[in-house]
Amino acid sequence: MPKGTYYVGLDIGSSQIRAVIAQSFGEDEMLRIIGVGKTPSFGMRRGAVVDIEAVAKAVNVALEQAERMAGHAAERAAVSVSGAELLCQEALGVVAVGRADGEVTEDDTMRVLQEVEARLTMPLNREIIHVVPKDYRLDDIKNIKDPLGMRGVRLEMNALVVSGSSSHLKNIERSLDHAGTAATHLVTEPIASAEAVLTLKQKELGTVLVNMGGSTTSIAVYEDGDLLHLAVLPVGASHITNDIAIGLRTSIEIAEAVKLQYGTAEAKDVSKKEDIDLSIFDSEEDELVSRHHVAEIIEARLEEILDFVNTELRNIGREGLLPGGAILTGGGALLPGAVDVAKQILRLPVHIGYPKALGGILDEVDNPEFATVIGLVLYAEKAGGGSSGFSAGKVWERMPEGMQGMAKKIKALTTKFLP
Repeated sequence: MPKGTYYVGLDIGSSQIRAVIAQSFGEDEMLRIIGVGKTPSFGMRRGAVVDIEAVAKAVNVALEQAERMAGHAAERAAVSVSGAELLCQEALGVVAVGRADGEVTEDDTMRVLQEVEARLTMPLNREIIHVVPKDYRLDDIKNIKDPLGMRGVRLEMNALVVSGSSSHLKNIERSLDHAGTAATHLVTEPIASAEAVLTLKQKELGTVLVNMGGSTTSIAVYEDGDLLHLAVLPVGASHITNDIAIGLRTSIEIAEAVKLQYGTAEAKDVSKKEDIDLSIFDSEEDELVSRHHVAEIIEARLEEILDFVNTELRNIGREGLLPGGAILTGGGALLPGAVDVAKQILRLPVHIGYPKALGGILDEVDNPEFATVIGLVLYAEKAGGGSSGFSAGKVWERMPEGMQGMAKKIKALTTKFLP
């Protein structure tokens, strides 16, 4: 394989873990997807790690699938962070311009960014994940997007600070450590999804991205090109499955199969006379259930999720007031009727968000479920979190399976003692 720079994205979700390896040959070349891995998630609950070893094993499976396909080892990755304990708050930083002639340089913007972090009093059990600049003020000039090259004395920055639980972040890092990999960047799930899905025009107009995951739904609101608000709600598509299981008095597995094959979010479009034969999913089941009733269950839970989204928009004064509308991503976005229900509840234009067009094996990732992990590799490319040179993937692939397992353990152990 030709050499280049490699970027790895790892989306650790509550229901699925997805890994993507991408390759870049320079700024003028489109990023190419060369490896994809996907496996059910274990050890996660509502976006948080509850079993480090179980998460590590699932991460290993997803990464090894991507490594075999790409022929390159995923030793470092940009990793998603979710969980309802994520918080965002506004913060202000102020510094004096360093140069004698008053010209603002990159050093000044870095110092004001550091000042934002220093001024913000963060509890001992929380850590800053992102400091996102919103706008600058230079002396009396407000709402500056890029102050570089301008002249003044006093430089201020308004920023949005996203923080997470220290224990949650450490548990993610420990899980990665046990899996024999490490994080180049920790990126909140909605920011990663927005990187993959939203256009500059949508961010300028005002748009809310709604990422409907397994046990959480995350939102990111953009306006005037800036991140305005971020939140993670403790309810997602798996709650719909749970409701169906309770309503039909059946197992989670059968409920999920019913949702995927017969589910729709608009009960009015389903005849009350239409039945679903549960025996096609499990020979021990002999009951006929109403498809209309299943649709009612799905619609009720989806409306609840979207009501939570509306509450977040109301809290920031943007309910029904985003010209760019709402973009749905995640597995829940593929539920038939979800777009129409979202239009009714949010009172906004609504579309399903697909990842931006890249090169490589697009058929594997051209799905709203992969929005977050594609956003992670795009984020890593922009931030410079890639690897280059010798690729260990081919060597790894040629190892016997027993040796692969032993090599993983050795790699995991040695990583613990490296600085």
